[in-house]
Amino acid sequence: MARWVIIGCVLLSMIACNDSSGNRVGQSPYAHAAAEGNPHFDLPQIQQNGELIVLTLYGPESYFEFRGEDFGLQYMIVREYAKSIGASVRVEVSRNQKDLVEKLMNGEGDVVAYRVDMADSLAAVLDYVGGREMNAFLDSIARQRKDDSFRPREHSAWAVRKDSPLLSASLAQWMAEREGDFFEYTTIRVKSSNGRTYTPRRKVSSPILNAARGQISLYDDIFKKYAMQCGWDWRLMAAQAYQESAFDPEAVSYMGATGLMQLMPSTARDVGVSPSDVFDPQHNVRGAAKLISQLNARYAFIANADERLNFVLAAYNAGPGHVDDARALAKKYGKDPNVWLGNVDAYVLNMSQPEYYNQTEVKHGYFRGSETYDYVNSIRARWSEYRKKIH
Repeated sequence: MARWVIIGCVLLSMIACNDSSGNRVGQSPYAHAAAEGNPHFDLPQIQQNGELIVLTLYGPESYFEFRGEDFGLQYMIVREYAKSIGASVRVEVSRNQKDLVEKLMNGEGDVVAYRVDMADSLAAVLDYVGGREMNAFLDSIARQRKDDSFRPREHSAWAVRKDSPLLSASLAQWMAEREGDFFEYTTIRVKSSNGRTYTPRRKVSSPILNAARGQISLYDDIFKKYAMQCGWDWRLMAAQAYQESAFDPEAVSYMGATGLMQLMPSTARDVGVSPSDVFDPQHNVRGAAKLISQLNARYAFIANADERLNFVLAAYNAGPGHVDDARALAKKYGKDPNVWLGNVDAYVLNMSQPEYYNQTEVKHGYFRGSETYDYVNSIRARWSEYRKKIH
């Protein structure tokens, strides 16, 4: 049985700014729906059900997927709130603010964990929550990272329906009390099986340890062993390892990827690398070789092995879902979805732009496409250098 009963209502024509049509607050297009008493879940029902349904948009500070795991500053904060009430999080992504509010009012979600613009026309049916706390946090992030894309918008906040007053009050109180912990909630830390906690770090080594002796790194024997298993030149795997970790077996990324080949926790599980082994070079590279083999099989329809390599590298970096989104856009705009240079790579570069990642062909939303683009090019360039110098 569906959790929510979806009700019909007149759609909201504008939420990005206050109502300028002269309508009074009570004339909100959702006011009638609220008055009809549409079925809903408040805090006790959410806790009993064990699931908080979060509505959001794709974006770097709201929600995005990376190598099969969920990220985004606001997502990570609402996930902590859900833990505090004994619930897990289920994310439902919309394409714009209008759709967010429409779904919230239709009962398709419990909370909008995205800074929607506060509209007077909705004040009768929505509670705006956490605007001050979230804006202060994102302002700090913007200054810390020197990135204006995180700058807060005035008169914006998360939203909860007024007919969920207990949820609204609980969330507002939690955000006020835990505002000082937002940085902690959004900082990735990795715990090893022996209890050691790793924060993001990477110790940079030389890209070639000893050219005269034909030695790229301390881990060449491991690369030679497992490159054979996935059909790669071992120097290519070494080039990828340098791009991933600079040959630091204890490297941890800001996204929680670990080890020489930077396996994400879920990826490590999928390829049979246990948490106790993820920092061990042998196990980490073995897991990476298995993932590379899987990606080679996924893109086997690209007959040219050298061309296929571009897609395998891109998918290793961003996840195959994001790469396939870029392929879909390339096809839409008349490019070859099976050719990287000048075709798919152009759409990978644009996947951090809302006008691209919000298109209907895109199933996995935002990702930092410029990093994936540079990743492919850097590994190929370093591999070329290794082939010239190491025989």
